[in-house]
Amino acid sequence: MAKYPFETIEPKWQKYWEEHKTFKAEEDPSFPREKRRYVLDMFPYPSAQGLHVGHPEGYTATDIYCRYLRMKGFNVLHPMGFDAFGLPAENYAIKTGTHPALTTAANIEKFRSQIKALGFSYDWDREVDTSSPEYYRWTQWIFLQLFKKGLAYEAESPINWCPSCKTGLANEEVKDGVCERCGTRVSRKRIRQWILKITAYAERLLADLDGLDWPEPVKLMQRNWIGRSEGANVVFKIDGDEGEELEIYTTRPDTLFGATYMVLAPEHALVEKITTPEQKIPVAAYLEAAAKKSDLERTDLAKEKTGVFSGAYAINPVNNKKIPIWIADYVLISYGTGAIMAVPAHDERDWDFAKKFDLPIVRVVAAEKPTPGADYSAEPEACTAADGYAVNSGQFTGLATRDAISAIVDWLDKQGIGRRAVNYKLRDWIFSRQRYWGEPIPVVHCEQCRGESGSAIIPLDEKELPLRLPEVESYAPTGTGESPLANITAWVNTTCPRCGGPAKRETNTMPQWAGSCWYYLRYLDPKNGGAFAAKEKVDYWAPVDLYVGGVEHAVLHLLYARFWHKVLYDLGLVNTQEPFQRLVNQGMILGEDNQKMSKSRGNVINPDDIIKNYGADSMRVYEMFMGPLEVTKPWLTAGLVGVSRFLERLWLIGGKPLSGEAVTADTEKNPRGELLKLLHRTIKKVSADTETLNFNTAISAMMIYSNELAKLPELPRTLWEPLVKMVSCYAPHLGEELWEKLGHTGSVSSEPWPAWDEGLCAESEVTIVVQVRGKIRDKFTAPAGTDRAELEKKARELPGLKKWLEGRTVVKVITVPDKLVNIVTRE
Repeated sequence: MAKYPFETIEPKWQKYWEEHKTFKAEEDPSFPREKRRYVLDMFPYPSAQGLHVGHPEGYTATDIYCRYLRMKGFNVLHPMGFDAFGLPAENYAIKTGTHPALTTAANIEKFRSQIKALGFSYDWDREVDTSSPEYYRWTQWIFLQLFKKGLAYEAESPINWCPSCKTGLANEEVKDGVCERCGTRVSRKRIRQWILKITAYAERLLADLDGLDWPEPVKLMQRNWIGRSEGANVVFKIDGDEGEELEIYTTRPDTLFGATYMVLAPEHALVEKITTPEQKIPVAAYLEAAAKKSDLERTDLAKEKTGVFSGAYAINPVNNKKIPIWIADYVLISYGTGAIMAVPAHDERDWDFAKKFDLPIVRVVAAEKPTPGADYSAEPEACTAADGYAVNSGQFTGLATRDAISAIVDWLDKQGIGRRAVNYKLRDWIFSRQRYWGEPIPVVHCEQCRGESGSAIIPLDEKELPLRLPEVESYAPTGTGESPLANITAWVNTTCPRCGGPAKRETNTMPQWAGSCWYYLRYLDPKNGGAFAAKEKVDYWAPVDLYVGGVEHAVLHLLYARFWHKVLYDLGLVNTQEPFQRLVNQGMILGEDNQKMSKSRGNVINPDDIIKNYGADSMRVYEMFMGPLEVTKPWLTAGLVGVSRFLERLWLIGGKPLSGEAVTADTEKNPRGELLKLLHRTIKKVSADTETLNFNTAISAMMIYSNELAKLPELPRTLWEPLVKMVSCYAPHLGEELWEKLGHTGSVSSEPWPAWDEGLCAESEVTIVVQVRGKIRDKFTAPAGTDRAELEKKARELPGLKKWLEGRTVVKVITVPDKLVNIVTRE
């Protein structure tokens, strides 16, 4: 038989699937909920570089699983689309003047053709593109619901600012503190931003993780990002400034007696108010220097602490002592209240700062319970752990840490200067970008309405959606920090939908995260012009049963999508509180040098080259055979060659003459009996491993079985067809061709998955290991199910065992049926 002609067979079946809409999903009511599955891949950003071999890994895994589920009688929804708004297309537009929509469309076309070349069973009728007005109409609609619920608001917030490019930069455009484009040092600039109040859902986002079938490390990352803590809010009065107060949050109110100074973030609103005249110049200089640092630089524990005295003092509420207020960049405005009480005796950062600026250090926690007359007045020699017993703490001295926390919070509450509080590290989500290529925010600013109602922000009427991006002559930044949209006066100047007066459109656009927050819902009903998805379709498919993607999205994308979903749930628009019930993160595929693939290393593997030289099925099977799905593993071309030979062997087996032999398990009457048993064990193994996404071991089982089939001069149909069905999930083009060669019409994907007979899966003979004094000394075979006494008898009769028993007394014999005989001896 000729060599497997993958170069003709693969396009043939891809054309067949497309023309016959083989994988089109319908909301068929005859399938009960337990026989429906929604399987989702994290959709790609269509970059100009196209797919790399890491993309198909997850896509292949879900494709195998979906094909298996269909053959098991499930109704499966498996869609694909594109996360199409993004910085690269806009940056390319700035350089070349090419509209981002044109660049994006070309990139999507390339991605789509590459994905289809791999034979994935997507329902392409449900494809979405987040940059299309038909899609972002509903992104804008969801934003309006957030706005109406009070979950979207405006505030000033710092951005990365390049003074040379005169534009705001995303975090990924800042490398080592400089602009990636021009190399200029980046500073921080406060501008007007849209912010989503994700903190209103912090507790639910945290609590609902418990019910999700997600990897524990991902859930831990989300818990840490949300960062729930219990403590107290404490009010410090500003000395000499009647009515001015500074509120801080602390998880350790028991250490208040050790607070010897306070620190404000440079961006804190009180900095300007409390700075004394004589400190204005040094404070201004410090603020300017701090603005040039990234948050990462500011919080680096290894860096030398910097700060400046404000000239003002606060009153410690527990002992009425004046303590200085400093300004330091190691405190971030984005965490807590942007202000801290510093307890240098028990916090390493505070210790370093106090040592540098010669500030008092008072020990307030001792490891052991203080004894009468113990003296803790001396300054400690080092920062110490903050758990133990309170000392130097007035009436609370001697209390264990937990008791001291509770007692001092009660006291603060009675005094009206503090209260118990729960805090979260999670900050509200900055939701706007000063870019052109993003969803326009559907609100206007109307000064007339501000005078009448106190609010100048007016939402567009939902009937006016989508608010489309206008055509522009230049995609270059404005130089003021505003979006390029701000230069298009004909678009900016509009009419207020509420009062009919003159108004200005919002010129910030939404971030790339916006479209990916809800795309899984649009797949359910992508052509619907009256809603983001019809309720009956949401009820039919949702939630996502399996979501597969990279661990790099473990926090932000998943957290943002969960937030939006919960808002939609509260509005009665979705049927579950969580969008993704099960999550699997595929591991990274490294280059052959065991390094992450990158152009600079020259180790990138192009899937187009692999498909051209080995075929799509070889690439699919190899990526699944490399190792467990979740682990990181290196690409080895030698391994790909081995897999290609396996598929070649299957092709050659399929060319053998067929026989209608009725194979039975009776090996005495039918020499194929053992092969029949191996087939049923293989079906059981492949079924279990495919169900649990252990694809590498499933492939191994099929390889073992195919080796035995290859020895036959003629091929019994009953031994061959089940393997073809199993192979069709992993190597679908080859599977379809082999199925057709067997004389069948239609797609093998619509055939039922092969069943196994449990009785035929049992091993007829097993290998028994024999140990003496804990070490393996021999082995023998025995019929499965042989009793303990017979196994012990056979073990003692082994010629190779005699020398290990001579001169020794057998103390006892431990026998594990079908596995082990362990003989314990003594001299």
